[in-house]
Amino acid sequence: MAYIGKSVTRIDVRDKVTGEALYPADFLLPDQAYMKILFAGRPHAVVKAIDTTAAEAMPGVLAVLTAKDVPVNEYGLGTNDQPVLCGPGSSKPFADRVRFVGDQVALVLADTEQIAAEACKKIIVDYEDLPVVDSPEASMADDAVLLHPNHGSNVILEYQILHGDVESAFGDCDVIVECEYRTPMQEHAYLQPEAGVSYIDDEGRVTVVVAGQWTHEDRKQIAHSLDLPLDQVRVIYPAIGGAFGGREDMSVQIVLALAAKYLHDRGINRPVKVVWSREESIIGHHKRHAYKLVAKWGATKDGKIIAAQVDVTADGGAYVYTSNKVLGNATLMSIGPYEIPNVKVNSRAVYTNNIPGGAFRGFGGPQGAFEAEMQVNRLAEALGMDPVELRMRNLIEDDSILCTNTKPPKGVTIKPVLEACATRAGWANTDTGWNAPAKMGSTDALKRGRGLAVAFKNIGFSFGAKENCHAKIELHGKTEIERVVLYHAGAEVGQGAHTVFKQFAAEALDVPLEKIDTVYSDTAITGDSGSVSASRMTFMAGNAIKGAADLALEKWAAEERPAIGDYVYFAPPTSRYAPVTGECYPNISYGYVSEVVELEVDTESGNVRILKIYCADDVGKAINPLQVVGQIEGALVQAVGYAVLENFIHKGGYVQTNLLSNYLIPTVLDIPDEIESIILEYAEPNGPYGARGMAEMPYLPLAPAVMHAMYDATGVWFNEFPLTPERVLRGLGKIK
Repeated sequence: MAYIGKSVTRIDVRDKVTGEALYPADFLLPDQAYMKILFAGRPHAVVKAIDTTAAEAMPGVLAVLTAKDVPVNEYGLGTNDQPVLCGPGSSKPFADRVRFVGDQVALVLADTEQIAAEACKKIIVDYEDLPVVDSPEASMADDAVLLHPNHGSNVILEYQILHGDVESAFGDCDVIVECEYRTPMQEHAYLQPEAGVSYIDDEGRVTVVVAGQWTHEDRKQIAHSLDLPLDQVRVIYPAIGGAFGGREDMSVQIVLALAAKYLHDRGINRPVKVVWSREESIIGHHKRHAYKLVAKWGATKDGKIIAAQVDVTADGGAYVYTSNKVLGNATLMSIGPYEIPNVKVNSRAVYTNNIPGGAFRGFGGPQGAFEAEMQVNRLAEALGMDPVELRMRNLIEDDSILCTNTKPPKGVTIKPVLEACATRAGWANTDTGWNAPAKMGSTDALKRGRGLAVAFKNIGFSFGAKENCHAKIELHGKTEIERVVLYHAGAEVGQGAHTVFKQFAAEALDVPLEKIDTVYSDTAITGDSGSVSASRMTFMAGNAIKGAADLALEKWAAEERPAIGDYVYFAPPTSRYAPVTGECYPNISYGYVSEVVELEVDTESGNVRILKIYCADDVGKAINPLQVVGQIEGALVQAVGYAVLENFIHKGGYVQTNLLSNYLIPTVLDIPDEIESIILEYAEPNGPYGARGMAEMPYLPLAPAVMHAMYDATGVWFNEFPLTPERVLRGLGKIK
């Protein structure tokens, strides 16, 4: 292969390191106006009235928009349960109430950002506060106020898996482990907060230049809220300063479009720009779901896990967002990549007055994997069995039956992935089974430990979602291909996708990379590629680009000039959980990962330091190996933040950690001393050139591996995180 498997230089690297790349906040258009958003600032209330008189009277203020100015005052990724602007004046039922502190109430459009900000302060809002529902437990109480009265319940949705006879199987177990686990909310903390610019283009289209993860879904939601045909809305993605799932749902897209159209309709043809502060970003966009998982697992003395029962509750926050999909993943992954003949899982997502939970790297996988891997490690301890040995006796293979009563997609490689990781970390496979390396050296105050976990992660959308991706290729020249143009909407959120797309095209067409021009992420000229999420883009885009290349080459051979290949790839179908049993074929493909963590904990200060991580990932085929290593290292650093540092605090619906000075993300001093990336390549049958997705995989097992290492170091199991010094010292009995 000429380009597949090669670490070619990223196509966007020069512009980004020199500062020439334009991110949404960098755009300065002639005569642009500025927008500021009035956020609710309270978790639950009815907006009785809004007085904008003083704000509108300020010199330099162009307009103040409220709910009455939104044509269709609703939006959502699948469920339209959120008002664009909260307040009186729209026809949507219950749109007059705010449900979390980041709900948007009014927009100010002005000549300068400063004037807009000052005018925001002059808007008078009459609120009638409602009882605050700040936890899933409060949400499900019999006397809980309904956050969405038209929904009829604070439970957003529920899933159930029943496989075998759990109660009977527990009677046959020699060891049973029961425990409650909690996983926290997490802030995405991407490089650039939400920003963008909107205008009416030369074709009369409402155009929004913004950072997102799915151009065509953004366009769809904008068009719905503005009551416009799709072809009257255009969405363009420039350089994007990170996403991690945080840009999958709406933030500024709809209000930017609304502002530009509102001015245009009144003869004011000015672009509109908005840039959120970090504080606005933290309160205004969704977070990783907080979960409570109550587990009971049982095994026989020979190390066969025969029963698993899990109760799962997700804090969905104020609106649905992607709670349905995230819960679907967490439900499945709460059983882990294990063949267990008797399983019962009950799961639910509930409304609260907290910031909505939504997409975040791993998409429910880290929460489910935490519980599953903690249970397996505790079972190993109870059985007196090596944790690798216990896993090897229970991990799935190609012909295994999952808890959904279906076989996994072909190409299950979790056992060789675990073997590669464990061997590299010092485990030995002997005639009597797997044996761990000698315990790490410790002192009285500094304890060292080693921990292990595995996981699997779906690649692509799941549970019945129709999965497709568009690509177009043009071949220009006379007797030989002189120039190629690749059109693709897939977003470049820092993962190197656009470089990989170009590698796919060069390989499929057998032309040099230098001959390929690219057009990316513009709904006016690129077809729908689907979301950049769920580790799907390499898999889906690769297949779409290969298909477009094949069609273009056929037309080239038939002497069409230019030869154009326009292709939509459709992934194999999946199915939803069946009622009661949960039987389904949930995913098209999986990636498999294993990790070993070595850490040091200071038992006097409670400080935890990650020394080394071994991470083995089956990526199918590493299209660009250096980028794969970057994804592994990036995922692990982010996962270390999740497990050790990032303590998102909200009380009574109010965010206490609303700045990066009190919400601590990893710095260079917090990252692991060493990461050993072990890239394995077992070809995925349906993947382009055998590739699987992998961006999320390293994230999933890190937290349980850290907790296992903490147990190895201290003899104490920690069932929730992050491992702040206070939580560590309390767990060690040093403080109350």
